[in-house]
Amino acid sequence: MKTSILTIPAALFAFAVISCENPADKTAAANVKEKVEKTTDTASGTKYVFTPESTIGFVGSKVTGSHNGGFKTFTGHFTVKDGKPVGNDHKVVIDMASTFADAEKLTGHLKSADFFDVEKFPQSTFDVTELKAGENGAYTVAGNFTLHGVTKNISFPATVTQGTDSVTIKSEFNIKRKDFGIVYAGKADDLIRDEVVIKLDLTAKPEA
Repeated sequence: MKTSILTIPAALFAFAVISCENPADKTAAANVKEKVEKTTDTASGTKYVFTPESTIGFVGSKVTGSHNGGFKTFTGHFTVKDGKPVGNDHKVVIDMASTFADAEKLTGHLKSADFFDVEKFPQSTFDVTELKAGENGAYTVAGNFTLHGVTKNISFPATVTQGTDSVTIKSEFNIKRKDFGIVYAGKADDLIRDEVVIKLDLTAKPEA
């Protein structure tokens, strides 16, 4: 079987398009602004704490491909009434030393001063400042996010699902790492993209 020479450039072009896809293009961009001074709204409700099934993941990419990762250790809670989050007493605390990626070498690099600088900034936090309810379990979540020693107020869409004795919050959105002072560019021929996809799948049950 002969292959037309004309098909080779076409194949290379198709490969280039696939390799250059940005995972963030398929998610909503978080709205980012300066830190908001928070007045705690202790609405009447029950404190729900995260279950071990909860996950926080991320997808980072460069011009040649992407990598998946996340955090193995984190804690947090929601305040819930009638199966729905209420007030703004909702918080997530991440142990940055628990960072992992789909390649061991990359895991070590992410923990270094080029990226998260875990030794200097051992924790990241997300402290909710406002919840806006929409329809069919849709919410807009806003909160002060501290990463790499920088705090910004970010807001993003989420979906809340009520279970028999639990509440689950799921969301996928993207942030720009440079907003948080993470500016490592990568190699000249393999530049790292600014956008990072965040994936939340958080289930909580009433605190014992």
